[in-house]
Amino acid sequence: MIESLTKLAKFVSQDGRLKNLVQLETLADIKHHNETYPLYSFTIGTNEPLAPTLFITGGVHGIERVGAQLAWSLLKTTVDRLLWDRALQEIFLHIRLVIIPLVNPVGYKKFKRSNGNNVDLMRNSPVVAIDRTPFLVGGQRYSSKLPWYQGNTGAMELENLAVFKKFIESTEKSNCVVSVDFHSGFGMRDRLWFPFSYTNKPFDLLAEMHAFSNLFEETYPFHIYKVEPQSSSYLISGDLWDYFYLHFKEINPAGIYLPLTLEMGSWNWVRKNPLQLFSREGIFNPIKEHRLKRTYRRHTLLFDFLLKALYSHQAWSLLDKPNRKRHEQMAKEKWYE
Repeated sequence: MIESLTKLAKFVSQDGRLKNLVQLETLADIKHHNETYPLYSFTIGTNEPLAPTLFITGGVHGIERVGAQLAWSLLKTTVDRLLWDRALQEIFLHIRLVIIPLVNPVGYKKFKRSNGNNVDLMRNSPVVAIDRTPFLVGGQRYSSKLPWYQGNTGAMELENLAVFKKFIESTEKSNCVVSVDFHSGFGMRDRLWFPFSYTNKPFDLLAEMHAFSNLFEETYPFHIYKVEPQSSSYLISGDLWDYFYLHFKEINPAGIYLPLTLEMGSWNWVRKNPLQLFSREGIFNPIKEHRLKRTYRRHTLLFDFLLKALYSHQAWSLLDKPNRKRHEQMAKEKWYE
């Protein structure tokens, strides 16, 4: 995967046909035990500051390798299509796509959930839970030798700082933003989680979240995802996307931002191949090649919908007062009552 990502970065930087279509950036060089891992970012689309933005990340937890692999697959397909697909080129005249396929390259390389400093990057932001979190799982500072370690108080790891800086640069004036962070975890269903993670209170943009979700369900009534608030599963301290959302609303209060987490249900892979339970990689990832390729295909519909939903965001993001109240009430009944 790291080799494939490096190869793609080289292709993007050297192919003249992509010069004005894809912007490659090395956000940081992550050093670990005399090795250096570049943190790549790929930006496709308009430079217009107000343009809607889709922000995709993968590989925050290094052991959940399928998240980074899926992000790479979607990026590779998009880059290849840009060379011939005029309809896609037209869409990107009006929206922006930012993909950071591998946020935690050291964790990916070393088969670790945490980064090279043993910090769980998804517990590492300054946000502190105001409602009860599960012991250890919700984030802990007892020891870096235990999982879910948050790192030092008030300090964010280099990987998170680099991603945060890129996010703010890409979205600080955008009128509509959707982010998707790719993970895998126990469960039989693929879930799309939305904030909050630090509290049980309903998400601030609940009406817009419901309108967006409703558009997806009406368009694809047989989709595979369970859309729900993160708080319906468990709460944590230090969630990155809570932090990104709260900061975004401070600097761009009129903007719409829906942070999503795709939690792929790894029990589907284990059920089909129970021997994966005896493999550290197999607990969270499809091991067999044909199942990995099936996973790539499984989520292309969602990716296509996200691009089109941002291109036509007025269909769900500009709610008048009566519609906003109606969607908010429906969302509370669906997700919180």
